[in-house]
Amino acid sequence: MSERKPADSTETQVLEVRDVGKTFSVSGKSGRKELRALDGIDLDLRRGETLGLVGESGCGKSTLARTLMMLERPNTGTVRWDGTDPYRLKGKDLLALRRKVQMVFQDPYASLNNRMTAAEIISEPWRTHKELYPRKRDRAARVRELLHLVGLRPSDEHRSPQEFSGGQRQRLGIARALALNPEVIICDEPVSALDLSVQAQVLNLLNELQQELDISYIFISHDLSVVRHVADRVAVMYLGRIVETGGTEAVFDNPAHPYTEALMSAAPTLDPATRRERILLSGEVPSPLNPPSGCRFRTRCAHATDICATDVPPTVTDQSEPGHVAECYHPRGRVALGMPAVA
Repeated sequence: MSERKPADSTETQVLEVRDVGKTFSVSGKSGRKELRALDGIDLDLRRGETLGLVGESGCGKSTLARTLMMLERPNTGTVRWDGTDPYRLKGKDLLALRRKVQMVFQDPYASLNNRMTAAEIISEPWRTHKELYPRKRDRAARVRELLHLVGLRPSDEHRSPQEFSGGQRQRLGIARALALNPEVIICDEPVSALDLSVQAQVLNLLNELQQELDISYIFISHDLSVVRHVADRVAVMYLGRIVETGGTEAVFDNPAHPYTEALMSAAPTLDPATRRERILLSGEVPSPLNPPSGCRFRTRCAHATDICATDVPPTVTDQSEPGHVAECYHPRGRVALGMPAVA
């Protein structure tokens, strides 16, 4: 795999998420309840950066992605793209902002319409955003250019999705995401349905496109080895909250939150020198219909004390790397050094 582009802290911030919450009303035997899918999410994304988003199934990653795509409206907090709140926009202004944020989906077989050709799939967004390529010959030329950009042949424009392999289909999905010249692409498990060798090819393609087009990625994945390869920074989610954020190496090598520590211990490695003792979490993930008070991870945490049940934990910082922060009363690793004891 090719080397990823290093993050530059001086780059312009393209996304700012502050205290975002999202609830859904759910019917049950005891009436309607509120499901807290997101609770107090804080997130930043710089231009040209890849932010990895990891966590167990059901932690809220996809809901966060849908909220950032403006497919869901948050109940609380603010989302700002290039300093603009998209939920205050209407008409042409909102349409122009939507062009800046596109998505690559997990399943390259379900996300493409088999009744359409590759050219029709790529050019479909231009039916809505007609001002981009108003002339037919410009659209045809751009389709061929995008096919070449993602490693497909321009002559593939007449083929339908079922004529492509899984990796080629995902390349086609990437070409569709690039059709509107976005600034940010949200990748929702983009390689999980592909063979390992094909995964590497698609990841290298995403890296090359980022360096060439200066695109930012939010990369959602369960595969920690993939995230470590592609991400400049990592955000760890648990039950609707981001419990740890930091540079990729800092989070992987010195996890501060007990949940992150357990995740990293579960990641397979071939090098005995880097192998961690496996941390087995007890119990099941609590229901977002009735999340634990205080720290949401406390019911599965071996280090939890009485104070963990009262309030949301404070944000603690890795003094050797200020961008590495975690929400925890009992942080681990480097962050724990110098911290006062908490009863």
